[in-house]
Amino acid sequence: MTRFTVPDMSCGHCTAAIEKAIKEIDAQAKVDCNLEDRSVSISSELSAQALQSAIQEAGYSSEAA
Repeated sequence: MTRFTVPDMSCGHCTAAIEKAIKEIDAQAKVDCNLEDRSVSISSELSAQALQSAIQEAGYSSEAA
């Protein structure tokens, strides 16, 4: 499980965009976005760097949590 803090994730549209970006690079990934603490937990075979790049390409800054 890889976890990121995404400070600018604030609504359902944000979570959908992040989930879509992750699923585009790993269709089997399990993505759990939590708006309360602005975090994203991802279960994937891909590297943390690849996952973080996908989040950033979707337009969101992120930090490893």
